[in-house]
Amino acid sequence: MPNRSTSRCPFSIVYTKMPNTILSIAIFPKCKRKAASEQDDQFTNLLSNIWLKLQASNNQCKIVAAAHRWDKLFNLGNLVYVRLYKECLLAGSYSKLSKWKWGPFPINKKLNNNVYVVDLPTKFNALHTFNVVDIYAYEPRVDSALHLESSSLDHHGGGI
Repeated sequence: MPNRSTSRCPFSIVYTKMPNTILSIAIFPKCKRKAASEQDDQFTNLLSNIWLKLQASNNQCKIVAAAHRWDKLFNLGNLVYVRLYKECLLAGSYSKLSKWKWGPFPINKKLNNNVYVVDLPTKFNALHTFNVVDIYAYEPRVDSALHLESSSLDHHGGGI
């Protein structure tokens, strides 16, 4: 079965053709014949062409992966919503129809461009470290004021 990146079977890459018998893949001492050296050159060219095809395929995959990369940067103290999974909530408080973004909570620490430490209330059974996939920027409405009080977070936790 041919590989999608090389469009060749692995045996045809390694042995230049599909082996007929086990002796076809045996290693013999080097010979000085012109035909053997030409075949060796062809094999070397084949491997270099396959290597170039693999590099081109890998570069194409990198471009596709980079297009889907999350590019979110936050500063310390920014308010964000976090996505909490059902494992992070108290037993019985999760339903599929309940909100999935909680917050806003301030960012305490930036570990790198992908990972942030968020100041969560103690009622959440969750780590305070979040990937940018689970963090959403808080954009306050113009007509409303933000109140971060523990009493408002006790029952609903705020959020969307």
